[in-house]
Amino acid sequence: MPSKKRDHLVLTALNLFSKQGYRATGIDTILSVSGVAKMTLYNHFKSKNELIIAALNKRDEDFLNWLNSAIDRLTHQQKSDPRINRLMALFDAVNEWINSEQFYGCNFINASIEFKRKDDPIHVTAAAHKKLMLQILREFLSELKLQEPDTVAKQIHMVIEGAIIMAVSLGELNSAKIGKQTTLQILEPYL
Repeated sequence: MPSKKRDHLVLTALNLFSKQGYRATGIDTILSVSGVAKMTLYNHFKSKNELIIAALNKRDEDFLNWLNSAIDRLTHQQKSDPRINRLMALFDAVNEWINSEQFYGCNFINASIEFKRKDDPIHVTAAAHKKLMLQILREFLSELKLQEPDTVAKQIHMVIEGAIIMAVSLGELNSAKIGKQTTLQILEPYL
């Protein structure tokens, strides 16, 4: 069972990585903000990269728990075809996230940009989250009789990723709403 200090380190690091970036956030900053000794850090993590992976895993767990809860809450508010209510609720959840004080962009996009090598364990961890999101989209689309379900899921995934990037880079806080409309256009032939 992980220790409270380890958990505190991971949460502190995740918060700092989210706001400042992975490479820009040094170990000394994490130790200073967390109030944890360097020896304690290295008792739990062999390297900064191990801490980054732990932070990404924590973000994955927390984000998916929040997302599932938000989708459950928002699904019944949808006015679209019942077969895509959960998908439409996903866009509403992303809209809430983008417009929250906790939005600093996507930890997984940022990690995959900062650690570009496809075989880098940090990149692999970030990609695993994105693959899981793609799988969730496939499940949300399963009730539709799509000719190319993987292609449609990838198109919608690109819309979501684009909405996140627009929110960060352009300050477009309605990007998820725009993405929701774009997704309805993509799905129109199947509804």
